Amino acid sequence: MKYARLTKEQFEELHQEFINFLATQSITADEWKKLKFEKPEVAEQELDIFSDLIWEGVLNKVNYLEHISPKQLMLFHITEAFMELIAIKVEDDSIDITTDYGYKWLQQNLHNDAVSLYTSTKAITDDRNKDLFVLIQQGAVITKGELYSYFGDLLSD
Repeated sequence: MKYARLTKEQFEELHQEFINFLATQSITADEWKKLKFEKPEVAEQELDIFSDLIWEGVLNKVNYLEHISPKQLMLFHITEAFMELIAIKVEDDSIDITTDYGYKWLQQNLHNDAVSLYTSTKAITDDRNKDLFVLIQQGAVITKGELYSYFGDLLSD
């Protein structure tokens, strides 16, 4: 398995897609029930293959990731060749940028000595999607890139 097995909730959400996947494997509903009972290891493999297919499809479409913690904002823009990072770190212990107050404070105090801004560009490795999956496992979420654009525009001024 390349990524991680989908959760029970994710499988429930993708119920129809999973049925279609089984159909492409020429596995009927009755055969699936029998497979789960008689050859659970084979059924487990099918769940893993389906999970990887779903992850691969999702990761292929990712252009932006964000990882927000109380003291750090990490914004990623992913292209075919590069991963660009805007990182913002807050050194003031009284500020938590995951709160409305803290985020507003950050917007108004980007040039404060307690705020450090970094940018970086890194070449994508041979396995782009695996790199993205690692970031997601570490807490990054897929976004449309609004924060990246917002802070990118501020930095370019």
